[in-house]
Amino acid sequence: MNTTDSDQRAPGELELVRGFVNTRDVEDGTDELFDGASAAGWFTAHGVAVGAEPFSNAGLGRLIEVREALRALLLTNNSGETPDERALAVLNGESARTEIGLRFESGGSALVTRCDGVDCAIARVLAITHDAMHDGIFKRLKVCPAEDCLWAFYDHSRNRSGTWCTMEVCGNRAKARAFRERHKPRPSRESRR
Repeated sequence: MNTTDSDQRAPGELELVRGFVNTRDVEDGTDELFDGASAAGWFTAHGVAVGAEPFSNAGLGRLIEVREALRALLLTNNSGETPDERALAVLNGESARTEIGLRFESGGSALVTRCDGVDCAIARVLAITHDAMHDGIFKRLKVCPAEDCLWAFYDHSRNRSGTWCTMEVCGNRAKARAFRERHKPRPSRESRR
């Protein structure tokens, strides 16, 4: 969904995760991570030091897998369903593969990355996701359930009840579909015989 999304922005570093998931625009059929150079450039432009080298095709494949696993998790934030086991397996596998460490300082502790390239990009996204889960704000990061949208947005509603990326577009489409379904002419009993 190509929209001005200032009201959908996530707080702090969680915005990087939202932006990362939205590098694939399902509605427009576009993907900002179309090759290794574009993927490395996207992370550099968003303040993640990944080095000067473009990501390999294998690295790009890993990034896309992580992005879609996160999208699946955000969809469950919206539906309340149990997270997809495959998505969890991808995220667990990548967290084991990347170099994420715990650093203690006088003010507390933080997850930090000690790597470069695609490993650094994945580690940074996973570390931010971890922090947001422990801060309690991750559940507000959702994906629009419209199959032709799947846009990540941050639910700013007071009671965390936001469902659609925009009520004006996806919400109205869903309401119109439900209305048409409820008012669809039913076959008469005679025509069912």
